[in-house]
Amino acid sequence: SGEKAFEGPEQLMVGSGEFQFINCTASCTDPKGLVLETALNKTLLKSQTQWKLFKVYNISKDEELLCSFTCGGKQETKVFNITVFYPPKQVLLTLSPTSVAVGTLFTIECRVPAVGPLEGLTVTLLRGTDILCNQTFVGTALSPQDAVVTHNTTAHREDGLYNFSCEALMDLRSRGGGLVHRVSDPQRLEVKEPEPNNQMVIIAIVVVLLLLFVTFVLLCFAFSQKWFRGRTGHYRVHARWRRLIGSHRAPPV
Repeated sequence: SGEKAFEGPEQLMVGSGEFQFINCTASCTDPKGLVLETALNKTLLKSQTQWKLFKVYNISKDEELLCSFTCGGKQETKVFNITVFYPPKQVLLTLSPTSVAVGTLFTIECRVPAVGPLEGLTVTLLRGTDILCNQTFVGTALSPQDAVVTHNTTAHREDGLYNFSCEALMDLRSRGGGLVHRVSDPQRLEVKEPEPNNQMVIIAIVVVLLLLFVTFVLLCFAFSQKWFRGRTGHYRVHARWRRLIGSHRAPPV
């Protein structure tokens, strides 16, 4: 007859360990033996003459579910291809370090463990409601893997006033799946005023000590000259200078 044995998408994506509703629908008015063939646990939720609605549990791997019935003596079958994906169940945010000085670098890391496929996964880093970084992943491999986004930025005074967070959004609607959204726990950054440069402090101390030493030497020299003049009536340096000049004068002809 060429009539369809069911209604619904042929390709379905189901989160690992989750369930799926399957509706087997016959096109004739009096189908015989309308069943859903699968090794998975299933429950018949509702039924009418032409259709049956099943709930399939604990889907942990890719499966083929066969919906069949007999209509007018001819058996009709159709396969539901179920593909298991691994939605984001955790979103982990890390600030490193958690306490920084104004103007220094710190790192924001968001990790989404064991997700697959990466295609359709978008990870967004937020400071309050402001987007700091937004990355959409590529890759069709269904095996679970960690998705990591790292962002380096400079600390500002106002950063300590906001919560940092990370959002993971997996959109598999184009592949027969759904939309999964997860948000990390908020994290706060402690922002401190910049500490003075220790090297500059040491240099400043050395310069001050040198200035004090030079001043002390000059003061000692000045006091010694004053003391010598009080004893001889002349400054010692001036007297030596005069003797030096006299010793180099040419002898009279």
